[in-house]
Amino acid sequence: MATEEVQLQSTVAGYTATGKLHTLSVWFILALRLMMGLAFLQSGVDKVLSGEFGAAGYLGSREAGPAADLFVSMAETGWFVDFVNIAVPWGEVLIGLGLIFGVLTRLAAFWGAFMMLMFYLGNWEISHGYINGDFAYMLVFLSVAAFGAGRILGLDAYIEQYEIAGQPLVERYPWTRYFLG
Repeated sequence: MATEEVQLQSTVAGYTATGKLHTLSVWFILALRLMMGLAFLQSGVDKVLSGEFGAAGYLGSREAGPAADLFVSMAETGWFVDFVNIAVPWGEVLIGLGLIFGVLTRLAAFWGAFMMLMFYLGNWEISHGYINGDFAYMLVFLSVAAFGAGRILGLDAYIEQYEIAGQPLVERYPWTRYFLG
C-alpha cells in the first residue's frame, strides 16, 4: 500500500517549524479526541447525576496563583456561582459528546481548553514545576482543534460538505471552519 507523506509547515514570529506526519498520525489524533471526549463525558455525567457539584467552595478556597483574587471574587458573586454550577457539569457533557461524535469539534475543543486553563489556574501548584495534568490536557484539546480531529471518523466531515445552494457549507460560510473540523 503506497502512502503519501504529508509535510507540515508553519511560520510564527519569523520562525518556521516543519515536520512530516507518520501514517499512524491519524489514529493517534482520533485517539486523543476520543480519550478527551470520554473523560469529559464521564466527568460531566458524574457531576450531573450526583447533583453534588458546587463551585463556591472550590472558587473560594483558591489561595495561591496568578488568578487567586479573581477566583475568590467569582465565589463571592452569587449569580456567577449559580452559572458555574450549571456550566461546568453540562459543559463537560456537551464537550464530551462533541468530541466523541466529532461534531463542532473545534468549538468543543476550544471550550475544553478554556476549562482546563481555568482548572490549571485554580489548581495552581508549582512545587513540581509549571506543567501539570490540567496544562497537558489543555494542550491536548488545542491539538485536537488544530488537527481538525472531527474530520477523522467524525460528523464534522459530513457537516462541512453539506451543500447549501450547490456549495459545501464551509465554502459558502468559511467562518464555520472555526467551529467544525
